[in-house]
Parts: sequence; C-alpha cells; structure tokens
Amino acid sequence: MNRLSNISPTTLCALCAAISVIFLSINDVAIKFLSGGYALHQVVLIRSVIGLIVIVALIAPFTSGWAIARTKRLPMHLLRGLCVVFANMMFFLGLAAMELAEAVAIFFISPLIITLFSVIFLGETVGPRRWAAIAVGFVGVLIMMRPGTQAFQPASLFPLAAAFFYAGLHTMTRRIGGTESAVTMAFYIQIVFIVVCLLMGLVVGDGRFGDQSDPSLAFLLRAWSWPVPADYPIFVLIGVGIAFGGFLISQAYRVAEASLVAPFEYLALPMSVVWGMLVFNEFPVVLDYLGMALILGAGLFSVWRERVLDSPALQRPLRR
Repeated sequence: MNRLSNISPTTLCALCAAISVIFLSINDVAIKFLSGGYALHQVVLIRSVIGLIVIVALIAPFTSGWAIARTKRLPMHLLRGLCVVFANMMFFLGLAAMELAEAVAIFFISPLIITLFSVIFLGETVGPRRWAAIAVGFVGVLIMMRPGTQAFQPASLFPLAAAFFYAGLHTMTRRIGGTESAVTMAFYIQIVFIVVCLLMGLVVGDGRFGDQSDPSLAFLLRAWSWPVPADYPIFVLIGVGIAFGGFLISQAYRVAEASLVAPFEYLALPMSVVWGMLVFNEFPVVLDYLGMALILGAGLFSVWRERVLDSPALQRPLRR
C-alpha cells in the first residue's frame, strides 16, 4: 500500500491507460474469435450484461454507490450511448471480415476526426500543421483501404464509420465530462447497449435474414443460439474487460491531460499486429505497414501538437 501511495498521479494514469488498452485489445480478439458462431448483438448483449454487473457490484461501491445513476444530462448520456453502440457495432462488423490489424489501424483515424469535429462543433481553431496531420492520416487510411483496386474490401468502410461515431462520442464527452463521473458515463453506456441489443434480437434474432454469404452481414443477422460451455470463459472475459477497460481509460482522461493519455491508446495498434499473427495467422503486407505508420505518426503528431499549444510557456495563437 505504501508503494502504491508513492506513485505519482501521472504514473498512475499512465498505468490505467496501458491496462485499459490491454483489456480492450483482448476484447477485440475475443469478439473476432466469436464472430463465426454467434450473432453480433447477442455477443454484445452478453458482454454488456456482465459489464453492467461488474460496474454495479465491483466498481460503484468504491466510487459513488447508487449515485452513479443520478444525472441531469440523461439525453446526452443516451446520445453518447448510441454513438458508442454504433461505433462498436461498425468496428466489430469490420472485424468479422478483415484482418485485426487492418481494422484497428483504420479505426485509429478517430483522433484526427475528433480534431476535425472540434472545429465543426466546438468552434476550436486548428492551424496548418494539424490540418496537414489530418491529411496524412487520411492518406494512411486510403493506403490501408486501397479503394478502386482488387484489394479493396467493402468491409473496411465499417471501421472508418466506427471512427466517426467514436469521434462523436468524445466530442459529447468534452461537453458533459465536467459534471458527470466516469462510472456514471460507463453505467449509461452499458444500459444503452443492452436496450439496443434486445431490440435487435427481437427484430432479427430468429435468423430470418441470417442466410448471408458476406461474413459481416452473417455476423449481424445470424440467429441467436445458446453459447457452448467452452465459450463461457470468453464471454466472461469480454464482459469484465469492457467494464474495467472502459472505466480505467475514462479515469485516466479525467485525471491527466489528454496529450499524456492518448499515446497509450496507440499501443493497441502494434498489439493488434501481434494478436493477428499469433491468434489468426494474419500477416500484414508492406503497404499495410506504410498505412499504419502514416496513421500512427499523424495521430501522435496531433497529440503532441495539442500538448505544445496547451502549454502556457509554449502557447502561440493561431498556429494550430
């Protein structure tokens, strides 16, 4: 305990962010693994129910208890929840048909889209350097997707759409993060997941549209089935992982500067390459590595530039 108390807040936030990325990366691997045998909304429903139980039983008692459900911003929570639902659904649909590292790399354009949204919706100023970073990031996405060639996969549009929804989520979080706790936001996200997945299950869970050759559509429209016992540990893993992973990354962003936390999220990209090789025997080609490098470099530059401009000693107006 004495050693923990001696850890600086900055180090603690870095640990929270790194542990969160590990949880969320394992979650991606597990859902891709399950995508061949279950419906997407069934997998997410089970994950969210387990995640909600973890939040209520293990996280809430050590934070604000049942006060996690109290909020004066319910419409914003529900809208944020829908953004998370669509971001997750789009990303997981991409995972069903794509290599893990490719889907993760395309999704990591989201920090640059957040910058773009900050101009459109929050009235922030972005200068030539960060506009250039956004352009480089999108070039990396085009290299990964390779539209107009035989290598193009329509499924690659799913993680790109997910990045836009994820950017919308963070734009709204910046509006309500000052009044709402991380655990309250996590609580309502799981509630929205459960409601949406139940509704989808009622509409398509019988598998009436499940005869699909496309792996993404099959994952979306497959009939619900009772999980086999061998998969129980995987469902528990993703439920516990999404609860703690989401909570830890929210806590890290609440306590530390975004410019400190964001680089740790990019650990998911090399981790996805390793997971893809070890679990799914996926080996990216040279062009994929080039696209990943451009996306990664553009994102990290944007984060660094944000930190420089937010530093009073280094601040220069209208240079973003």
